[in-house]
Amino acid sequence: MFPYFRPQDIADILIMSFLVYQLYSWFKNTKALQVVIGIGFLVVLYFVTKNLDLFMTSWILQELGTVLFVLIIVIFQTEIRQALYRFSLLRNLFGRQASASRLDLMGLSSTIFVLAGEKTGAIMVFQRKEPLDEYVMHGVPLDSLVSAQLIATIFKDGTLLHDGAVVIRDDRITQASCHLPLSANADLPQYYGTRHRAGLGLSERSDAAVVIVSEERGEVSLALAGELEKIDTPEHLSEKLHALLIPPDQEIVRVSLQKRIFSNLRPKLVTVFLVLVSWLIITAKQGGILTVTAPVKFHNLPNDLVLIKNSPEEVDVQVKTFSKLIPSPKQLDVTADVDLAKIREGTNRLTIKNDDLQLPLGVVVSGINPSVVRVTTEKKVRKSLQIKVKTRGRLPEGMRVRRIKVDPATVTAEGPEHALSQIDAVATEEIDLSGVRRSTVLEKGLLQPAPQVKFLRDEPVKVQLVISGQ
Repeated sequence: MFPYFRPQDIADILIMSFLVYQLYSWFKNTKALQVVIGIGFLVVLYFVTKNLDLFMTSWILQELGTVLFVLIIVIFQTEIRQALYRFSLLRNLFGRQASASRLDLMGLSSTIFVLAGEKTGAIMVFQRKEPLDEYVMHGVPLDSLVSAQLIATIFKDGTLLHDGAVVIRDDRITQASCHLPLSANADLPQYYGTRHRAGLGLSERSDAAVVIVSEERGEVSLALAGELEKIDTPEHLSEKLHALLIPPDQEIVRVSLQKRIFSNLRPKLVTVFLVLVSWLIITAKQGGILTVTAPVKFHNLPNDLVLIKNSPEEVDVQVKTFSKLIPSPKQLDVTADVDLAKIREGTNRLTIKNDDLQLPLGVVVSGINPSVVRVTTEKKVRKSLQIKVKTRGRLPEGMRVRRIKVDPATVTAEGPEHALSQIDAVATEEIDLSGVRRSTVLEKGLLQPAPQVKFLRDEPVKVQLVISGQ
């Protein structure tokens, strides 16, 4: 089925597997994953109906696909922003330094449950990897160590900072009385108030861990990745925060590449398998070898040479497509563009390389016939040529031409040496004397004496006719 398996194909499969697994890791705990699965199902359904010649269904799905890109941006604008940020953290694949936390998580957890016992509402945001500046608003800046006494004071009813969230970053309280974005989840129970919706809203948009204390029920909850979990004891909360904020073993400050590759092995193997199957489906329908005619063009001709002729002017290119998903090369404008930078005066034999052909991705060259083009060049020279006025017809009876003057009298021409050596003058466009009744000045262009010769002047010349006998 496959004539050869290229190293590029292995890289193709591995890169796509990595990207798909990253998307799965980011979306697996969110409802966005269900939308992604739904879109993927529509894509699969489109290809199935198209291959089965179900015209109406495939046409509707194809028209839907024209707006699918816009829908994805609208639906996943928050997730796309997070994904682009997380790509900047891919350096963690090769290990990262883990700094030891100075938070007294057990003492902090005990304080949180004291607040819950007193039915004092509170919301604490623990920033992890992702920045929260675009989500946290109207906060009062602080810069203090985290302590049980300070937390209890901030959330005590009646204080100026009790209404809002506290943000803890790098073991320090950075802001208090912050407003957080509310969750858009319509399935939340009605008894969840603004604190719970705010904590869930932030966790849906970032990787932050949010601890929420209910003022009505005296319950402690942990919001993470859009999910809300009830916490029963200080020990349970301390254990959860420890796992989220502190590395498992602070003696091991660098995570090995091997451990990162082989952790969560089952979903990674499933991802690689699905990508491999997709690759096989795409490449299994390889197109046959097609022959297209490509005109031969040139670039980088040295300034001191003139191209006289080349043979052949067209070549037959045999190309192969790796998938029928790729448009047929017959529909493309294929050109052989040969580099003449190293060419010399005289006849040169140049080999047309695959790099000289501009082809889309997924199309490779199987052969070129002929593969060699002969290019003849000659030294380029400049020469000053006399301008002669070309006329036809005769003046009316009783009139004669007294003088013909050309401005300028000469023009500089550039071209191959052999052509210019045989030319001493150049003629203007014809002037019909039968239509001339008096002295006049006419603008006329110059006639090209040879195909490779060009003038270093674009403007027409002025021809002055002095007529007598009127």
